[in-house]
Amino acid sequence: MVASKKLILLFDGGCPFCLREISFLRKRDSSNCIEFVDIDDPGYDPKLFKGISYREAMGRIHAITSSGEVIRDIRVFQEAYRLVGLGWVYAPTRWPAVSFFVNSFYIFWAKRRLSWTRRPSLDQLCNIKGFPDEGKEE
Repeated sequence: MVASKKLILLFDGGCPFCLREISFLRKRDSSNCIEFVDIDDPGYDPKLFKGISYREAMGRIHAITSSGEVIRDIRVFQEAYRLVGLGWVYAPTRWPAVSFFVNSFYIFWAKRRLSWTRRPSLDQLCNIKGFPDEGKEE
């Protein structure tokens, strides 16, 4: 990670929804504090990113903070939006009742996004990308 980066955000460059979100965040990241890493890139190496496997990263969004903490799910969006000056957008997702609903919805969406975007299953993608030994879908 470049020393000036405050967040490494792992994203699926093959997902049209993810690409829209990342494009928006890149445009707003005027201080260039987020490093965007496309896990769909053939050169993705889990060893360079806290051992976050391709399968893990494809299953739900991950990021690594400047302190080395791995964060997942809605926390990634909360932190990314905070860094680009739009923290207020995700602020309500920190409230307990809202947090439960939003996290539940995100997990529901994340489990289905590949089929909803007409992409191969996670097992098939792991084989295609050369990560066949990362286990099977739950």
